[in-house]
Amino acid sequence: MLALIALQLGSLISPAYACGCGAMVPERGTRMAVDRETSVVGWDGRTEQIVMRFTVDGDAPKAAWIMPVPGRATVELGDAALFDKPEAVIAPEHRTRHYFWPRAKDWPFSGSDSDSAGAPAPGGSAAVGVVGRERLGGFDVARLTATDPGALRGWLEKNGFELPAGLADDLRPYVAGKWEYVAVRLAPEAQGKVLRGTLDPLRLRFASDTLVYPMRLSRRAKTAQSLGLFVLAPHRMEPVSSIGGDVPEVTYAGRVTADGILAGYTSAGETFLTALDQRFPEPGRIDGDHELRAATADTPFRQVVYRDSLLTVGTVPVWLLTVGGGLVALVALLLWRGAARHRRPVLPPPAVHAPPPLG
Repeated sequence: MLALIALQLGSLISPAYACGCGAMVPERGTRMAVDRETSVVGWDGRTEQIVMRFTVDGDAPKAAWIMPVPGRATVELGDAALFDKPEAVIAPEHRTRHYFWPRAKDWPFSGSDSDSAGAPAPGGSAAVGVVGRERLGGFDVARLTATDPGALRGWLEKNGFELPAGLADDLRPYVAGKWEYVAVRLAPEAQGKVLRGTLDPLRLRFASDTLVYPMRLSRRAKTAQSLGLFVLAPHRMEPVSSIGGDVPEVTYAGRVTADGILAGYTSAGETFLTALDQRFPEPGRIDGDHELRAATADTPFRQVVYRDSLLTVGTVPVWLLTVGGGLVALVALLLWRGAARHRRPVLPPPAVHAPPPLG
């Protein structure tokens, strides 16, 4: 399945939203909602790739999105077809499960069968380095380094990327860890258009000896959040901790052939796909980024959706044949026994002999 995250920040910009792997804010005085974020994460032990696709709605002609990354990142447009195979693979298996006795919606209770269911930017700061800037479709992408959160925020605001108050504090751990940032200005290529619908996916690639999915910037969200990831790695992967959310749920785990569009996400001919879902009822409790590690075993898992159906022969319920057949057999037995009694000859009573006279 899919990554679904819509996080309202409630800030200087009204409203603002954060995504599971970054922060997104619309232009001042406009409205923008992230209806869906789908993320495919590939990792081969040395290089990590994150491909994300946003579905948005609102009246904002442009917005900013900030993504912290642990190393120097390359950014390019992704291929929307990448999402097709994982979504098809993780689809639950459908099975039919039969039951014998009729239920509430079966005859005779209801009368019918029913299923159950890099140029320097103007105004740059000495604490901020611009390592690249390019136009990718509807995206204006800047790749940055920063040694001070305030300087990073100042540069972003000066270049049109307005951030909510307080978000700079959440950037401090990334600055301390010498992380870099991908700052993206989303703007339609056509004049007068607004950001709406499904945007082109973006693909980020960076060196990393651990598989990490940044989440810390989501802690300022005001509403419950959910996260969905398609993880492609040599083995089944699991989060090291829940980072303040519910226990992550595995919705699929299994090996898939790494051919076609998936070939660029593994160095082997196949890869292990792990699909994860997680809810964050209280985003303020998010205390870090997701680090994923190999599970103790590559145990496969697939969800199964059962369709309950009344057991029938043709269109006749088996219970009716069984009960009806039993009743017919019982009636036949009673009739046979009754008929047998009538056919049995009536024997005269035994003769009574008088006792011999005494003496």
